[in-house]
Amino acid sequence: MWAVSTVTMLVLAGILPDFQLQSADGDSATHIAMTAALGAGAFGLLSALAWPVLVRLLLLVPALVLGLLVFFLNGSLLIVALRLVPSGDSEAAPETAVIVAAVMSAVASATGAALAVRDDDAYRRRLYRLADRRRRALPPGPSSPGTAFIQLDGVGHDVLLDAVGKGLMPTVARWLGKGGIVAADGARATHRLTPWRTDWSSQTGASQLGILHGSNHDVPAFRWYEKAAREVMVCNRPANAAELQRRAIDRTGDGGLLTADGASRGNLFSGGADEQALVLSIATMRRSRENRSRSGYFAYFSDPANAVRTALSFTAEVGREIGQSTRARARKVRPRVSRGGLYPFVRAFATVVERDVVVAAVTGDMLAGRTSVYADLVAYDEVAHHSGPRGRDTEKVLERLDRALALIENVAEHAPRPYRIVVLSDHGQSPGETFRARYGLGLGDLVRAGCGLPVPRKAQRTHSGAEARAAVRAALRRPVEDGSEQHRPSRRRSEPIVLASGNLGLVSFPDVPHRMTKEEIDARHPALLTTLANHPGVGFLLVRSEEHGGVVLGAYGAEIPLDQLDDKPGPLEAFGPGAADAVRRTHSFPNAADIMVNSAYDEADGEVLAFEEQIGSHGGLGGAQGKPFLLSPLAFTAAVDDGEDLVGAEHVHRVLRRWLREADGPQVPLETEPEERAA
Repeated sequence: MWAVSTVTMLVLAGILPDFQLQSADGDSATHIAMTAALGAGAFGLLSALAWPVLVRLLLLVPALVLGLLVFFLNGSLLIVALRLVPSGDSEAAPETAVIVAAVMSAVASATGAALAVRDDDAYRRRLYRLADRRRRALPPGPSSPGTAFIQLDGVGHDVLLDAVGKGLMPTVARWLGKGGIVAADGARATHRLTPWRTDWSSQTGASQLGILHGSNHDVPAFRWYEKAAREVMVCNRPANAAELQRRAIDRTGDGGLLTADGASRGNLFSGGADEQALVLSIATMRRSRENRSRSGYFAYFSDPANAVRTALSFTAEVGREIGQSTRARARKVRPRVSRGGLYPFVRAFATVVERDVVVAAVTGDMLAGRTSVYADLVAYDEVAHHSGPRGRDTEKVLERLDRALALIENVAEHAPRPYRIVVLSDHGQSPGETFRARYGLGLGDLVRAGCGLPVPRKAQRTHSGAEARAAVRAALRRPVEDGSEQHRPSRRRSEPIVLASGNLGLVSFPDVPHRMTKEEIDARHPALLTTLANHPGVGFLLVRSEEHGGVVLGAYGAEIPLDQLDDKPGPLEAFGPGAADAVRRTHSFPNAADIMVNSAYDEADGEVLAFEEQIGSHGGLGGAQGKPFLLSPLAFTAAVDDGEDLVGAEHVHRVLRRWLREADGPQVPLETEPEERAA
């Protein structure tokens, strides 16, 4: 590696005018080569000795800022190294030093194959050395297995199986025995695949809160209006995420799935973990020793070439997205949504930066012997929102996610305790064009028309609010969400507030302090419910009723009380089994909207109509969005008995708790068993 750095330095000295390795009078080739060798050696030595110290001093700096500082600090180390060379003839301008240091790190990285996520062996060895130094200073860890929960955000059960069948995810295929009992090479399957069914609110906020904290009660959507506080709640707003986590803890009486020696990486919620990285619910907290993520960031940034590699991959991903979106426009692909503005950078963050930091954090946690780790990789979800759930764009993302799983599996071989790797998703995604593209108006326009209010000629688009944006804000510690919602609505109180969560819409009247009944809505706006229920893009409505408690409304005057849905599903029939239970549960939430609107669902092609600007969406009922997966080692008991369904995020939480007990690790004390408490 030293020889490669020496040659790289010589080449750059011949190319860059502000970087020289000889005096003004000229030196012999041997003298120049010796200067380059000494400079490369000094740079490598300084990087090895000083860099870990600098990173430890900068651990409280947000992830992206630290990544940028890497380049300047790396350049500074090179300037110092050149000044230490005895000849004194070598020098570099500050901006040139940054470039030289970055190129040297990148070349060394590529030559040594030590930094790419797919490069298991070298990366594993480096992290192992880091963890080994820590283990020597600590007493021996437990021999019981640890558990790593890896969430592939938005990857549906059927999408996973299709990717395995196409050979896109060989690691998952090997775990499953390629769909059979025995793999082609004779190795037996090590994991079982279990589908599960989400709640009506099929999105990360509700699912992950239920999975990590055991309760997603009163989370009716990704965003909703709370009349008591007169506030729009958004799952990926840091202050709201912290409040939702607090409510779940109050309701369950315990800190969460990861309370006992756990780590939370890249999630919306902490799960009670004492080690956290890119966790949104702590993004507004004052940075301290308790909420910083030392192990994750240190494992990744302790080598400056990591930041170089990530920056190069980030740039390449931005270019890849621009190229893909340009081809989609040129070919007039339908459906299609806008992919301009900051989206290429958000996508690159999700598919490169977030992945690299989270994977490094997980491997560091495993090498440190933590009992449980839960990490969310948001790459697929972000790309599928804009490119669709199936296609070349998302297939490439699935390939990279599989390589990340392979790295985690290989690192586990050097961990101080055995590890069981559980892979799961929080929801799937359903394809389909947007409601606006199909009908030329948004849900808000339709509601205003039904209320007899003027409809703007050009209504404001609804932003997607994808999970990657939350991760970006958490990394930058920027708690303010985009302008798609106002924290406290400033519109006239008599006008409805219309919010969207994928293909689920919520209509609230802020001037009425309670949840309005159908009778009150009809008296106030006689045409509204009829307008919505009979629109071809609307599947069904849920409203409160003075007579029946709650009713589902559909086209042609369909009106079915909730307690009769099992015998007469009406407009819910197309949405499959469990739809009635999901609707009844949401009806029980104190903050359910005055009108809950679910878009139409085409059973033939599995498409829904998103009320947001997404061609791959989730948030309501209909299609693949409600069918995520749970991939678990055979060493664990089956998630559910044969013939039973795994329904709801809270049920998944109870299964994961049971598996932690089976691993014989430290247990979170509970007054009663989770199953008894849920009942």
